[in-house]
Amino acid sequence: MRFERCRMLFGEENFDKLQQAKILILGVGGVGSYALDCLYRSGVHDITILDFDVYDESNRNRQIGSDAVGKSKVNTLASLYPGIKTIEQRMDMAWVATFDFEPYDLIIDAADTTKVKIEIAKICYKKLIMALGSAKRYDTNKIEVASIWKTHGDALAKKIRDELKKAKFNKNFTVVFSPEEDKCKVKGSCVAVTGAVGLTVCSEVIKKILH
Repeated sequence: MRFERCRMLFGEENFDKLQQAKILILGVGGVGSYALDCLYRSGVHDITILDFDVYDESNRNRQIGSDAVGKSKVNTLASLYPGIKTIEQRMDMAWVATFDFEPYDLIIDAADTTKVKIEIAKICYKKLIMALGSAKRYDTNKIEVASIWKTHGDALAKKIRDELKKAKFNKNFTVVFSPEEDKCKVKGSCVAVTGAVGLTVCSEVIKKILH
């Protein structure tokens, strides 16, 4: 059976919880595509992915599906992971204001735009797992999971914390981040870290569903 070893690990009751969970993944690049792969292989049945990009040649070092250069990310991934739901939509502030997040049990934020991430946090903090900066790094041992307020050494995390404080927002939500010092000035990336962040996000989703 395809999920026999998942059932052995989680037990029948918990595996049923995984299959019934509704997960939304915002952004399916170097982090989000690996979170998708992990959830799909772990038995999560109801997965919706949302992205607007097409694959670029530069994506091929770290993104699942990226050999389909010039093709839609969500449509390509839908062909690789039959049964997932897709939304081809640009994530901007207008979208955040109108999108219905209510149907989903958990939301994975693997988006790139800081303002959008902040607004999503304000709305969805109770069921949010946010991926922070994974570019410019190659040491997976530095990856951590914490409340946004316990993050350190990550410039994107600091920016989000500062903006949330300005907005007088003090709620907790889970983030996956790395305090590893930048190894380059531009957006160099290594799938060891981007993929590991996505897999860590998946692990956090599974833990939240099962407990």
